[in-house]
Amino acid sequence: MEPRTIKLGQRVTVTTRRRKPEPARLSADRIVEVAIGYDAVTMRSVARELGTGPASLYAHVSGRAELDQLVTGKVCAQWRIPDPDPDHWDDQLRTAMTDLLALYRAHPGVARCAMGMIPTEEGVLAVSEKLLAILVAGGVPPQHCAWFVDVASLYVGSVAVEEDIWRERAAGQDVESVTEEAVVAAVHDVFAGLPADRFPLLTAMADTMTTGDADERFAFGVDLLVSGLVALSRR
Repeated sequence: MEPRTIKLGQRVTVTTRRRKPEPARLSADRIVEVAIGYDAVTMRSVARELGTGPASLYAHVSGRAELDQLVTGKVCAQWRIPDPDPDHWDDQLRTAMTDLLALYRAHPGVARCAMGMIPTEEGVLAVSEKLLAILVAGGVPPQHCAWFVDVASLYVGSVAVEEDIWRERAAGQDVESVTEEAVVAAVHDVFAGLPADRFPLLTAMADTMTTGDADERFAFGVDLLVSGLVALSRR
């Protein structure tokens, strides 16, 4: 800030400087809040946004592993999972997985925090408990319940991470060259242009292989997982 001079009478001149506003005090909640806003969360990027050094974050968060837990828990707290309905438990699972992808899309980068992590944060465990309740209500055997929660989170997370990667690519070059439509059209041309004697199925199915947008393909994967679980549970 520029100095501000105050004249008192004819003999005394006092020069003062306006104080810079103090940054918000660090806390685990403040660190998590900032981390959720980053496509690729790092302790350094969060510290830079907070106007401090990475070392100061460790007084509130033990490291990247704990930050991942806290970020995932904060976002999962927004995941609304209904009370179990034994007559519609499979549809509840489909809706829950679709809603989780929507949360990841609303908070780019958070899905990466959830990958390769065994959840221990209470917010994540709370939604796991609710998912298990829906599965149990549907008569799913305990071992299938446990494994399905893991597989479902991996599927939704991997789709979200892939979308994050495409988003980053679009931000780094001509957006038109990396739109979904442009990529699909290019892939279609590759399949259709293959030697039919060596790739008879890919050339014949070029249209089919490149049909469906991201939401349609995701919904197919969700239905595949849930329908497979239903079939296994009925054995």
